[in-house]
Amino acid sequence: MKVHFTSVTMVLSMFLTLLILACMGPAAASICTDCHSDITPEIVDDFKSGVMGSEIDCSICHGLAHNSADTVDKVKMPTHETCGACHTEQDTQYMDGKHSIAWTAFLAMPTTADQPKELMEGQKGCGGCHKIGAKDETGWDEYHYGVVGCDNCHTRHSFSVEEARRPEACMTCHQGFDHAQWEMYSTSKHGSIYLTEGDDWDWSAPLSDAKESYTAPTCQMCHMSDGSHYVMTSWGFLGVRVEEPNEEWAEDRVSVLKSYGVLDADGNPTPRFDLIGPAKLARLTMDEWNAPREEMIAVCGDCHSEKFARISLKEGDQVLREADRIYAQSVEIVAALHRDGILPEPEYIDELPSYPYPDVLRFYDQSHPIEEDLWVMWMKYRMRTFQSAFHANADHEQWYGWAPLKETAVNIKSEDRSLRAEAELAEAVKSGASAQGTPGFEATLLGVAFVAMAVLLRRRG
Repeated sequence: MKVHFTSVTMVLSMFLTLLILACMGPAAASICTDCHSDITPEIVDDFKSGVMGSEIDCSICHGLAHNSADTVDKVKMPTHETCGACHTEQDTQYMDGKHSIAWTAFLAMPTTADQPKELMEGQKGCGGCHKIGAKDETGWDEYHYGVVGCDNCHTRHSFSVEEARRPEACMTCHQGFDHAQWEMYSTSKHGSIYLTEGDDWDWSAPLSDAKESYTAPTCQMCHMSDGSHYVMTSWGFLGVRVEEPNEEWAEDRVSVLKSYGVLDADGNPTPRFDLIGPAKLARLTMDEWNAPREEMIAVCGDCHSEKFARISLKEGDQVLREADRIYAQSVEIVAALHRDGILPEPEYIDELPSYPYPDVLRFYDQSHPIEEDLWVMWMKYRMRTFQSAFHANADHEQWYGWAPLKETAVNIKSEDRSLRAEAELAEAVKSGASAQGTPGFEATLLGVAFVAMAVLLRRRG
């Protein structure tokens, strides 16, 4: 009811603003651009270059309260609801999809509040992409830009639909360390066709008509079929579904979820579990997972046979299953080091919902190098392994995902052996020190020497 009331209020406000402008004439409609042509001329040029620049006044989005240099603090910063007053269908789809919860999802991470505000609310780091999530205009006294979300794809102030249809519109956020989809797509066969032929495609056509001129799929063609702003996939960003029919995979999935702090050390749900559904971080049931899978098969079917699409996507599922096997084993190795007292308790132990399991959602804020290896294995290599499989990039999957995933697993096993050997040596030294001056001390000392030699040999090999 609140959303309905807000939408009605915004529509009425827009109607009244248009009525006032119509009554006051063209001079009033240009008052913003008269000043801003001197203050921010490039923004004015940008706005005039787009469709909106010829159809609406700046005040429709920014309000009428700011009309001089003395009232700059009264300017209204648009939100997604501002756009939704005219683009109701797109805003509804956006709010039902994953992009709308991007801001909420990154604020829910356990160490977000510990980071420099400039990286988060200031949008110089994670916040720069997660600002696509839905926000309101309150609580932004220090960082009041980037509230709207829609302009992540429809760059202000031209708000070009043609620009938003091109794969590069996604590139800004879907690239780099943990979500290298641009690198995967642009160097795949699909991407190479786009890069060599895309300039001849009709970017003014809506996505529902895209296949009439496109000779290969784009990000939007697959993930925003017919122009839908819902943008959901079966596996999502984390590659997790809670209901799992494969028993062996389900067992590994428990270890994966413990490393997320979603299940405690005994496998029981933690408070984080309750965030999974609303934040769309995982698919809770097979029905919820199957729905977007069938939609994707239909999209692939525009170019490929249904049989080919099903086989290809199932192969991607299996790649993720293999990656989870390796990652789960590494999670259990690190957890055992904590459980056995080999690794000291972290200073932030009270913040760990699944201790002795590490919390990879802390990202780089870990207590030991072996935990750093684990979160990089998860966030970078596991992600690249399964995401590349679904973006048809064999080289990226093999050498930027699977190979370093396996390499990191070897490093974690080696570090586990070294840490345990060092602990054994420390215990032997302690025992030798307590035995000094007693019969058999020399034999004890010789035993310590042998243990030390064994530690060195383990470190080398």
